Amino acid sequence: MRVLHMIGGGDVGGAKTHVISLLAGLSRTMKVSLVSFRAGDFAEDCRKAGIDVHISDGSFVSDVRTARRLAEDYDILHCHGARANLIGSMLRGRLKKPVITTVHSDYRLDYMGRPFSRATIGTVNALALRRLDYRIGVADPMTELLISRGFPAERQYTIYNGIDFNTGVGEFDKGEAAKKLGVDYCDGDLIVGIAARFDPVKDIATFIRAAARLRSSCPRMHFLIAGSGQQEDMLKKLAADTGAPVKFCGWLSDTDEFFRLLDVNTLTSLSETFPYVLTEGTRMSCATVATAVGGIPVLIDHGINGFLFEPGDDAALAGHLLELYNDRELCRDMGNKLHEKAIATYSIEVTLKRQLEIYESVLRREARPKKKREGLTLCGAYGMDNAGDDAILEAILLEIRELDPDIPVRVLSRNPEETRITYREHSFHTFNLLAFTRAARSSTIYLSGGGNLLQDTTSSRSLLFYLLTIFWARALGCRVLMYGCGVGPINYPFNRRLTAKVLRGNVETIALREKGSRQVLEDMGVTGPNIVISADPALILTPAEEEKVDSLMLRQGVPRHGNYICFALRNWPGYEDKLPAIGAAADFAYKEFGLTPVFVPVDRKQDVSAARLAASHTSCPHYLFTEAGSARVTIGLLSRMEVVVAMRLHALIFAAGQGVPLVGISYNEKVSSFLEYIGQNLSTPLGDLSAEKLKSDIAVAVSLIPERESRLEAVETLRNKERLNREVLAKMLTE
Repeated sequence: MRVLHMIGGGDVGGAKTHVISLLAGLSRTMKVSLVSFRAGDFAEDCRKAGIDVHISDGSFVSDVRTARRLAEDYDILHCHGARANLIGSMLRGRLKKPVITTVHSDYRLDYMGRPFSRATIGTVNALALRRLDYRIGVADPMTELLISRGFPAERQYTIYNGIDFNTGVGEFDKGEAAKKLGVDYCDGDLIVGIAARFDPVKDIATFIRAAARLRSSCPRMHFLIAGSGQQEDMLKKLAADTGAPVKFCGWLSDTDEFFRLLDVNTLTSLSETFPYVLTEGTRMSCATVATAVGGIPVLIDHGINGFLFEPGDDAALAGHLLELYNDRELCRDMGNKLHEKAIATYSIEVTLKRQLEIYESVLRREARPKKKREGLTLCGAYGMDNAGDDAILEAILLEIRELDPDIPVRVLSRNPEETRITYREHSFHTFNLLAFTRAARSSTIYLSGGGNLLQDTTSSRSLLFYLLTIFWARALGCRVLMYGCGVGPINYPFNRRLTAKVLRGNVETIALREKGSRQVLEDMGVTGPNIVISADPALILTPAEEEKVDSLMLRQGVPRHGNYICFALRNWPGYEDKLPAIGAAADFAYKEFGLTPVFVPVDRKQDVSAARLAASHTSCPHYLFTEAGSARVTIGLLSRMEVVVAMRLHALIFAAGQGVPLVGISYNEKVSSFLEYIGQNLSTPLGDLSAEKLKSDIAVAVSLIPERESRLEAVETLRNKERLNREVLAKMLTE
C-alpha cells in the first residue's frame, strides 16, 4: 500500500502533531510520502521524524503539477487542509485514484475573526470537500457534523488523535518547574492550566473569568495560560480588568513539562474535534475540565473521570475547579481514571491501526466490481427514538457488516438524518416512496424487520404500509427476507387474509424471534415460505462501558451503587387504571426487599410521562430517568438492576441478556410470548393486573436473584438461536 499525503505546510498545534505522528508511524509499515506546499518548520520537523518529504514551494500551478507527478506512483491521495483539498479535488478525476481528506476542524470556523479569508479560502475549501471521495473526521462529532451537512454517511470515517504514552515519564521536580515559569508554588497548591493558541474559537476569556471568580475563595490555586496569538493583548487586558490571578507563560516549546506541572488541565473551546491538549494532559494524569464540544465527551465521562461544561459558562467552570480544589482525592482519582481510559483507547498505536483499516476499506471499496443491483434495503420502526428499535437496527447492521463490511445498505427511517449520523449508512424517510423505489431497484435483498411490524393493534394503516413495502420491493426485483421479527396480533379478518396472501406470494424466508409468532402465521394459513425460529437481534448487543453508565446515573441524580428494581412502562389503554397497583408493588419491593424503584424510559418520547404517572403513586424513595442513553447504555443500566418489571418488550430483552430476573406486564402477546420462550413465565396481562399479583411476581423474581449465572447460560443458548438470522442472510447473499 502506498499513500501520498498533501498539506499546506504552515500548520501548528493539533493538526501538525497529528500528521507528523501519524506519518512517522505509518512509514514503519508502508510507503508514505508527504508533499508540503511550503518550506519551513513543519517540513523540517517531518524530516526529523523520518518522513519522506517533498517541498513544492512555488506557485499554485507548480503545486498542482508536483502533486500530480508524484501521485502517479501511489494508491491513495490523502489531503490535509484547504490548499491540499483544492488540489486533491482538481486531480481526482484525472488520477482515477481515491482521494481522501482528514477534517481536523470545523471548516466553517477555521477563519473565525478573518472575514476575507473566510469568504475566499473558506468557501473554496467547503466546495473542494464536496468533491473528494472520502472524508475522515477527527472524532465522531466531526464526522456527525459532516453528515448533518449533507456529506454521504457511507463515505465518512472517524479517527481519533493518538498520543505516545511512553514519553514524558521519569523524575520531575514540580517546584523547580513552577519556579521556571515564575509561579510561587508551595506543596499542597493546586495548579490549573490551559494551553491553546489565542484564537477566538479557543475562548480563553472564559478561563480568565473563571479564575477571577475563584480569586478569593481559592488562594492556593494557580492559573497558567500557555500560548500566543491574535487575541493576546485583549486577553491580558481582560485579566487586568477582572483582577484574575492568571499567569501568561507565553509559547512553550516543552509542553511535556507544562502538563506535568498541572494538577488540572482545562479547555474552553467553542469548537473542537479531538484536541491533543487533552490527551497530552491525560498522559500526565491531569484531572480535566473541558467544554462539551466535538469529541471531548467521548473521552470524558462527566463526573467520573472529568467534568464537562457548556461553552462560555465561566460559572460552571469555576464550580468544577472549586470542587477539585476542595477534594484533592477526587482530583487525583479523576486524573488516574482518565489516564487509564486514554491509554487503552487513544494511544498512537490505536490511531495507526485505525488509519490502516480506513485505507484498506477504501481500497476494498474501490476494487469492488460496480454492479447495477447490489446491497440491502432495511425496513423497520427506525428513527422513532425507541431504544428497542435502535437496538434492533444496530444489531442487524453489525451482523451485515460481519458478513460483508462494504456492502451497500439503505435504511428506511422516520428520522433519516439521525440514522445517517448514528449508523453511518445511507438513509431516507420511511414514507419517501420515490427514494424507496430507487433503493429497492438498486438492492438485491429487501430486509423487513426486526420488530413487531406486522400487527394491527396500534392501527391497520401500519400493517398495510409494511405489507405494501414487501409487495413493492418484490415487484421491483428484490428477494425479501423477514429478519428476527414478530408477527401479530392481527385481529381483523381482511387484514389476516391480506397478510397471508402477501407473505405467501412475496417473502422468501421468515425468521421469527419467538414461537408465538409462528402460531399466529399458522392460524392464518401461512406455513410457507421457509420459516425458522430464531431470536431477537438485540440479544447480541453488549452493555456500554461502565463509565458511561456511571456518568448517566450521576447526571440523572441516581447513586451508582444501590439495590434497584426497574420499572419500564408505557402508556396503553387501561394503563392508568393499573397505576395504584404498580405504585403499591413498587412500595412493596422497597419495604420488603430494600429495592429502590427506578423508572426507566425505553421509548424516549412516550415513556417518561408513563413513568411519572406511576412514580406519583409511590410513597417510597424512587428515581425517574428522563433519558436512558443509547441502546447499549440502556442495557448497561438494566444490568445494574436486581429485578426488572416491564411492559416494554425490549426492556425485558435487554435485561434477559444480562441475566436479570424478569416480571412482565403483558399489554401485547409479544411480551408473554418472549417470557415463555426464555422460560421466565412471570407475566400478567395488563387487564388482569392487580397489586397482589404483581407483588407475588416480584417476590418470586427476588428469590431468583442468586441464580443469575444459570440464566446467563440459558441466554447464551438463545443467542445461538439468534445466529439463525445471520445464517439465513449469509445464504441469501452468497446465492
